Amino acid sequence: MKKNFVFAFCLTIFFVACKQKQQYDTIIRNGIIYDGNGGEPFKADVAIQNDTIAFIGDLSNAVGKNEIDAKGNAVAPGFINMMGHSEVSLIQDGRAQSDVKQGVTTEIFTESTMAPLSADMKQQMQKAQGDIKFDVAWNTLGEYMNHLEKKGISVNIASFVGTGTVRQYVLGEDNIAPNSKQLDSMKALVALAMLEGALGVTNALIYPPDFFAKTDELIALSKEASKYDGTYSSHMRSEGNKFIEAVNELIKISKEANIPAEIHHLKAAGKDNWYKMDSVIKIVEQARKNGLDITADMYTYTAGATGLTSVLPPTLQDGGFGKLRERLITPSIRAQMKKEMNTNAQTWENFYYAVGTPENILMLSFKQDSLKKFTGKTLAQIAKIRNSSPEETAMDLIIQDSTRVEVAYFLMTEDNLKKQVALPWVSFGSDEASYTNEGVFLKSSAHPRAYGNFARVIGKYNRDEKVMPLQLAIYKLANLPAKHLKLQKRGELKVGNYADVVVFNPSTIKDNATYEKPHQYADGMIDVFVNGKQILKDGQSTNVNAGLFLKGPGYKMNK
Repeated sequence: MKKNFVFAFCLTIFFVACKQKQQYDTIIRNGIIYDGNGGEPFKADVAIQNDTIAFIGDLSNAVGKNEIDAKGNAVAPGFINMMGHSEVSLIQDGRAQSDVKQGVTTEIFTESTMAPLSADMKQQMQKAQGDIKFDVAWNTLGEYMNHLEKKGISVNIASFVGTGTVRQYVLGEDNIAPNSKQLDSMKALVALAMLEGALGVTNALIYPPDFFAKTDELIALSKEASKYDGTYSSHMRSEGNKFIEAVNELIKISKEANIPAEIHHLKAAGKDNWYKMDSVIKIVEQARKNGLDITADMYTYTAGATGLTSVLPPTLQDGGFGKLRERLITPSIRAQMKKEMNTNAQTWENFYYAVGTPENILMLSFKQDSLKKFTGKTLAQIAKIRNSSPEETAMDLIIQDSTRVEVAYFLMTEDNLKKQVALPWVSFGSDEASYTNEGVFLKSSAHPRAYGNFARVIGKYNRDEKVMPLQLAIYKLANLPAKHLKLQKRGELKVGNYADVVVFNPSTIKDNATYEKPHQYADGMIDVFVNGKQILKDGQSTNVNAGLFLKGPGYKMNK
């Protein structure tokens, strides 16, 4: 009788155990999985436990504290903004809604100027602030990134260190070459940033002081980053008249420094240069066949955005912006600049000439309240209002605003965009800040790429124009940049990876931002998770700070 009782008790325990279901923090059910590898999608459930993807498959016998029915929508790894400029916007608002509502879970800071900072650079940054005010409470790159993380951010962040920033730290803003001792100081600053978690070195070679650096200087700094398994990323020296030469310089730096390289916002700028894109693609693909790790990123619009100062020779800024402003007040220099602006320059990127007409230069933002009335107008329209020439108007606006003045330049062709979008080695970056369409952000206009770049990849180029299949788009939005930057356990839906996950409707995802009305969120993104925490629920922000400072490979060498 005793044996029968024990048997019955054990049998009861067995059945109770069978009835108990595995529990997870979150289960996303009935989704179509795009795992980020570029393969065919499949139907499955996804379980998240803490910050990790715990299971992918049939979870009908499991329960989640948070249950989401994906209803046949796409479930994919979070997107990586390969080339963003949210360094200041995240100080103002860490929610990054213009990007999150497109599925971005990680922001990469490139063309970086935030650190390291000397005392003079800190003072300059404090004085140069526009609508967003903040205390410059850091000196090194690691201190800046930790400052952002501590403040609270919804998305992950990672950053390069600027070769121009370390140049300014050591040399100031003069057009000079470093001596060996100065170069060693610059290399030491790069090494420190790499140990703090920088992904590599970056620059924007059409702008001073980066413009003043010669190739051998860039190779030396890239070699330093290479010691820490970093990457070289560059807004190249030319995207126009010297486009091919600039690509060859980047390849040379990659080869001689033994470092992977990234071409930022790949483009052929100016109608006279559009035909060069085919040659550049062949050059890059040959370099890749030869064993070099060369990739690129792009935004999906025919207009770029940068400073109005790009209509002037960079050498005019020898010594800094203050010197530029002084020179533009000088009548003889102004007369010379009018001639320069209308010249097809071979030694610098003349955007005034490249756009063809001042009607293709659109004002995005000003620092001075008295000039904000011109936001959203073209240079041609402002010149007419002021009864002045476009050339004189451009110089006057720079003087009066005491900034470079943010503008959009219409420079590219849609045919080239489609070629680039389909390339398996090209990822995507907004080249913009992430915004919330309220408050201080509405004091200025923006490039629509801030609100639509990633949604446009899927909605316009995948679904509507069928330039590439959705699984390739997801690979290029997530896995490709994660691998290139060595972001461990990111960019792929895989058990054991961090739970950066997005749920969206491929049939309705759509960019809504326009040049006339840029502050409009994209449609179609439903749920977004960062490190296992839900930051977007049914298309609305949860106000959860889930983002972390993601560190490059060099950080481990600091341990």
